[in-house]
Amino acid sequence: MKQTIWTAAVAALAMGLPAGAMAQGQVNIICSVQAEWCSMLSTVYARTTGVKVNMSLKGSGEALAQLTAEKENPKTDLWFGGTGDPHLQAAEQNLSLEYKSPLLAQLHPWAQQQAQQSGYKTVGIYSGPLGFGYNTELVAKKKLPIPKTWADLLKPEYKGEIQVANPASSGTAYTMVATLVQLMGEDKAFDYLKGLHQNVSQYARSGTGPIKAVARGETAISISFVHDAPGERMQGFPVDTVTPADGTGAEIGSMSLVKGARNLEAAKKFYDWALAPSTQEMGAAAKQFQLPSNKSAKLDERVPDFKKIKFINYDYAKYGSSAERRRLIARWEKDVNSLPR
Repeated sequence: MKQTIWTAAVAALAMGLPAGAMAQGQVNIICSVQAEWCSMLSTVYARTTGVKVNMSLKGSGEALAQLTAEKENPKTDLWFGGTGDPHLQAAEQNLSLEYKSPLLAQLHPWAQQQAQQSGYKTVGIYSGPLGFGYNTELVAKKKLPIPKTWADLLKPEYKGEIQVANPASSGTAYTMVATLVQLMGEDKAFDYLKGLHQNVSQYARSGTGPIKAVARGETAISISFVHDAPGERMQGFPVDTVTPADGTGAEIGSMSLVKGARNLEAAKKFYDWALAPSTQEMGAAAKQFQLPSNKSAKLDERVPDFKKIKFINYDYAKYGSSAERRRLIARWEKDVNSLPR
């Protein structure tokens, strides 16, 4: 932690921020990544700049709902993390503010593309692939095969053994629906989801819920972002992951300035700081192993190797639109979630 604080202080100084300075105002942030990461960002930034950080933790769907509710009188300055689709919707609904960080050129093309598609109202800060989590001890005990493709999850031996989140509340699960639609075509994807429904024991509210259930032996298989597994392994849980051989999607976790922010200049400084390599390396320090968007960030060995994964050509602009998300979730509720199991 001390090393993390030191590297963050160096980053702050390099950015021209007053590391160790007396309090210089405040910034109000909604944080949609894991609690430990949010806490580390808040603590390090406050200590290295003197700025008071008021941070609340919310899932990406809840965060978007709050920004929508506060549209006429925003209480939030910046939204950090969470799947990119709701950030693109916030941009579309004019809830976020155009901003081109001086660090933009340092980012991977997928992060810059996220910014361009939103009219520079959001930016990619990390990416992570969708895949399957499994409890190594439980699948061995129950003599279950390890799923290798999407089709494998429909096998009768997995009945009641799979958990996934609810797409209405989880960006992870919506990414799954959008991935399958692009991979199979919409009608075939929904036929697939109906079949999958027969094997799902529970639709969790949060995208990280299923991998935690797998880690703790509450279910054998999850559909999750694979970067969520190493942190569970570090706690001693018997969990591993695989990405589907027939292709998968990935999230682009994003960051947005809120239109009408009360502390806009302070928020811009945090935004720039969050794009710096040493700041992005804090994700791994907080046991989160997404791929950082800054090309100069040092990669932890537990970050998934994107070169070994078969990705679809995910259309973030289309599937990040409010209308498309609403339509697909409504169809999932009607055609899939209403079915008995």
